[in-house]
Formats: sequence, structure tokens, C-alpha cells
Amino acid sequence: LGLCTFTLAVALGAVLLLPFSIISNEVLLSFPQNYYIQWLNGSLIHGLWNLVFLFSNLSLVFLMPFAYFFTESEGFAGSKKGIMARVYETSVVLLLLTLLVLGMVWVASAIVGNNAASRQSLYDLWEYYLPYLYSCISLFGVLLLLLCTPFGLSTMFTVTGKLLVKPRLLEDLDEQLSCTRLEEAAVSRRI
Repeated sequence: LGLCTFTLAVALGAVLLLPFSIISNEVLLSFPQNYYIQWLNGSLIHGLWNLVFLFSNLSLVFLMPFAYFFTESEGFAGSKKGIMARVYETSVVLLLLTLLVLGMVWVASAIVGNNAASRQSLYDLWEYYLPYLYSCISLFGVLLLLLCTPFGLSTMFTVTGKLLVKPRLLEDLDEQLSCTRLEEAAVSRRI
């Protein structure tokens, strides 16, 4: 819960950082000589952008997979049951997943890049591979969101429409009254 809450806070910070930087720039341009507003400078905004990028990478690559694998873990076979057994299993699975993803990115860069340096080294992990991986995962997430949202919304409204009772606001009451009178007359003739 703590990891998911932190990731949600980072996501909200990433969403609100662009409007904050635009508003702070406009405030600085409106009041250039005000002493109380001088802290809204470019250094602060640049530092916030760097922190949001760092924490969003950390959340995307480590914290959210750890939280998911932790909820799915039970501990290794033969070990004691408890929190630490689940943490150990989650850590091992996350390490294996990280090695798998880095290997796939390395192979993809070796296929795309034609030089020998791209095939031999993972030296540029922080400058090249991690932002590239972040961009690819973000693109995949956005495409998945665009693809699945219409189907999910239509399914949600279909299920909700089946479960809820429809209101009778638009029914014609005169028609119901005449039907009830005809049914009453038919019952009285039978009696």
C-alpha cells in the first residue's frame, strides 16, 4: 500500500508539474522584482523535473513490479511462511525480471544499431537504456489505454444497464390507466 501510494503521489506530481511550471513562469514574468516570488526560478522547476523523472523511473521499473509480485508471492517452497519469505521471493523474481528486460533492450539495441559498440557494452545504461526503456513502456501503456478504454467503458455500461432497474419517468400514465381499466372490466365480466 505504501509503494502504491508513493507511486500515485509521483504520478500526480508528474501530472501537476507542467501546469505548475507554466503558472510559476507567468507569475515571475508578471512580478519580476517581487522578493517573495523569486524562489520560483528555473532552477527549482528543473530540479523538480529531474526528481519527477527519477522517481517515475524508480516507480515504473522497481516499486510497482515489487508491489505486484509481493501480493502474488507466498515464499519459496520449504521456507518459513511470513513476510520475509515473501520479500525474498519477490526480490528474486524482480531481479530475474530486471535481467530479462535489460537483456531484451540490449538485444533490441544490438539489432537496431549496426556498430560493434552497441553489441558489446551496457556501459550507457543510465544515459541511454533507462530513458529508452521508460519511453517504450510509457508508449506501450498509452497504446494499451487507448485500446482498452472504449471496450472497458462499453462493458461497464452494459453490465450496469443489466443490473440496474430502469426508471419509469417517460412512460405514458394514460395508457397504463386505460390498460388497468380494461383488465378490471375483463375480470368483472369473468366474475
